[in-house]
Amino acid sequence: MGIKTFRPITPTSRYKTVASFEEITKAKPEKSLVVPRKKTGGRNCYGRITARGIGGGHKQKIRQVDTKRRKRGVPAVVTAIEYDPIRSARLALLEYEDGEKRYIIAPLGLQVGQKVLSGPDAPAEVGNCLPLKAIPIGLQIHNIELVPGGGGKLVRAAGAAATLMSRDGGYAHVRLPSGEIRKIHEECYATVGQVGNIDHEKISLGKAGRSRHLGIRPITRGIVRNPIDHPNGGGEGRSKSGGGWHHPRSPWGVLAKGYKTREKNKLSNRFIVVRRDGRPMKSK
Repeated sequence: MGIKTFRPITPTSRYKTVASFEEITKAKPEKSLVVPRKKTGGRNCYGRITARGIGGGHKQKIRQVDTKRRKRGVPAVVTAIEYDPIRSARLALLEYEDGEKRYIIAPLGLQVGQKVLSGPDAPAEVGNCLPLKAIPIGLQIHNIELVPGGGGKLVRAAGAAATLMSRDGGYAHVRLPSGEIRKIHEECYATVGQVGNIDHEKISLGKAGRSRHLGIRPITRGIVRNPIDHPNGGGEGRSKSGGGWHHPRSPWGVLAKGYKTREKNKLSNRFIVVRRDGRPMKSK
């Protein structure tokens, strides 16, 4: 994938960059694998806003992606690489020998016409899905299950990749993109390779309108509000939280920087070997 830039003849084109889409081989999605996406505007079933900054945007359709790869031992051919409007990664359209079609997240290097396979006997090649016990140590993987048979939950964003570090006592030690090393049951499946579209992080929207196309609405900063509306509001001029120095907080008073939100005694803590900050996890 490449990044396309523009001559700075307008304020927008000065900073705007877009994807070249040179890897896309099919413009329209497979009709049998898409469902409509209903816009919520950030509101729950009672009509109350529970997620701010959401609304509008272009119409989108949800591509039904196969994260479980349950067709074990049945080879499939990659027939197209497609764009997905609701995720950063690209999708690969697979056609199995029995004629069934499914979407998977397209890894880096997967080409149209290439064959992929899922199952414990599949070779450890890009696009193939294997249990962690069958993947060689040191390979990059993505779309990792947390529970055997539960479908891929981890490492699915564009350019993301985890590394299989070791195996011990029925568990595989996997280094996640955050730097965390986590124990995952070796019967869990993962796909070999790095997620494609690695240049996604270099894209600059360039103007507010592109955010609105994505369904992202603007949010007023707390520091410019009134004290009744936000804990950081108030003050004469540009003051930090009403004339005195205070920690930045959310509208509901929760600290915005450095406040740890993870439960101290969370059950899944026992699967974390090394935390994201590089410190080893304390064992109880």
